[in-house]
Amino acid sequence: MKLAEALQERADLARRIDSVKSRLCHNAIVQEGEQPAEAPASLLAEFDACTNRMEELLTRINLTNCQTVVLGQSLTALLARRDALKIKLDGYRMLVNEASSTARRATRSEIKILSTVNVTDLQKHVDRIAKELRQLDNAIQQANWTTDLL
Repeated sequence: MKLAEALQERADLARRIDSVKSRLCHNAIVQEGEQPAEAPASLLAEFDACTNRMEELLTRINLTNCQTVVLGQSLTALLARRDALKIKLDGYRMLVNEASSTARRATRSEIKILSTVNVTDLQKHVDRIAKELRQLDNAIQQANWTTDLL
């Protein structure tokens, strides 16, 4: 199994676990004399099986990420870099959007609003971060599809 396949299964399992939890809640209580739509015992068995499989997958994915080297770093380090770049990009984009929206004045007596940062330079920086993020994400995706799960 390739790492990417395990990641897809993990996502599917997460959705299935959420569904089973919801179904458990809907069948946890019934009016006296009524039967639940689904047997809570079978739902609990399904929930336990899913969470056990999730634990196994997460362990194998994390071990694989730690031991796989891409661009001179472990996948774990690259994933952390990607997450940090996403946060940074979001912050810079927010700043550029805010600094770009200077208010219009109807008359000369109104207060003039000015940007405190150089929007052009910041936008160039945003573009560089976005490019680095794209390239990093491409390398991670390529590794996911070529790396066997441990």
